[in-house]
Amino acid sequence: MKPASVSMAAWHMFAIFVATIIGCITQPLPIAGVALVGFVLTVLLNIVPMDVAVTGFGNKTVWLIVMAYCLSRGFVKTGLGRRIALLFVRLFGKKTLGLAYSLVGVDLILSPATPSNTARAGGIVYPILESLAKTFGSDPKDGTERKMGSFLTFVEFHGNIITSGMFMTAMAPNLLAVSLAKAAHVNITWMSWFLAGLVPGIISLLVVPFLIYKMYPPEIKDSPNAKNWADGELTDMGPMSVAEKIMTGVFIGALLLWILSSFIGIDAATVAFLAVAVLVVCGVLSVSDILHETGAWSTLIWFSILIFMANELTALGFIPWLSKALGGSLHGMNWGIVLAILLVFYFYSHYLFASGTAHVSAMYAALLGVAIAAGVPPMLAATLLAMCGALYSSTSHYASGPATLLFGTGYVKQADWWRMNAILGVFYIVVWFGIGALWTKVLGFW
Repeated sequence: MKPASVSMAAWHMFAIFVATIIGCITQPLPIAGVALVGFVLTVLLNIVPMDVAVTGFGNKTVWLIVMAYCLSRGFVKTGLGRRIALLFVRLFGKKTLGLAYSLVGVDLILSPATPSNTARAGGIVYPILESLAKTFGSDPKDGTERKMGSFLTFVEFHGNIITSGMFMTAMAPNLLAVSLAKAAHVNITWMSWFLAGLVPGIISLLVVPFLIYKMYPPEIKDSPNAKNWADGELTDMGPMSVAEKIMTGVFIGALLLWILSSFIGIDAATVAFLAVAVLVVCGVLSVSDILHETGAWSTLIWFSILIFMANELTALGFIPWLSKALGGSLHGMNWGIVLAILLVFYFYSHYLFASGTAHVSAMYAALLGVAIAAGVPPMLAATLLAMCGALYSSTSHYASGPATLLFGTGYVKQADWWRMNAILGVFYIVVWFGIGALWTKVLGFW
């Protein structure tokens, strides 16, 4: 029997939302196409009027992502991302383990301004990684992947996961979670996310590459030629161009403003617009570059529509009803236990998903509602559930864009991928949801 508190419009909205999420997972069309079909059905069936439906396209979080995509394009176009990677290799590349840490360091530096973790892993870091591996005679095509390439590839995958969890602007699903949290009256700022992820992030960055080194050691332990190789590549690149210097200054400026945004009253999206505007005025990016940043405009479509649908489910009363109904089954339990159950469930349910965005869209708002209804401090619940959106990418070889891309290189066999991820998944749960929760207590989140 239909609950009296949930209107028929809410059920229709829920049906279209579920169908859209299933489409995002199975992808009969690209994700933007699936979202667009769902949007059109919502309006044609008079569930929501057009003037309300288009409000999602004016969401500032959506535009923050679009501008951050354009900002990240500057790293690739100017060659600054490659130069940073080569400098790290030159500084830390005497040992293979040092090379692994250097690649993770590149990901760490670029992640605050690169909301596509796939672009970061595949467009900037992996080309350097592949060149290094082949320089040392490590290639899956001839069965020599374990010399060095397998180890570096798997470390980069996990480095990408960790940095994606540390920064609000490091991948698109993070910003979707922030928007959904705001709909539940919980405001996660760039700085609050950064502070919450700082301690578990640093622990993970230091420990995970070493754990992988022990579980999955490379055959080549020393890499004395890496420095010479990096020197040669840097020589070929020549001195820093004016465009690279401008890109460096804009990136540092944007990062500082994001850190200070909650203190000086400037919105994070405004900072992103300002950074891109400066790059355009200085000629580092052209209007054509922005128009051809297809990932940004595709994100604008599907992200806006998913935010609109999720917000409508809340406005029409479906999410509050569902949260209350699920929360009732947990009535009387300690809120810490409730939060632990929700986080573990959210983490391991990602085996059913091939997209972080689809998973956040499908479950985040409902699980946050259940947590709050069970008495979990809202900021604590919203932040840990949001960070889970990066960490559960460690489950499978199809869990995210970087997983699919790096697994597809052939350097790491599927059995090894699943075996080591099962171990590291437990590590992330303990560090991020255990130590991380205690750290947020220090921060005053609860």
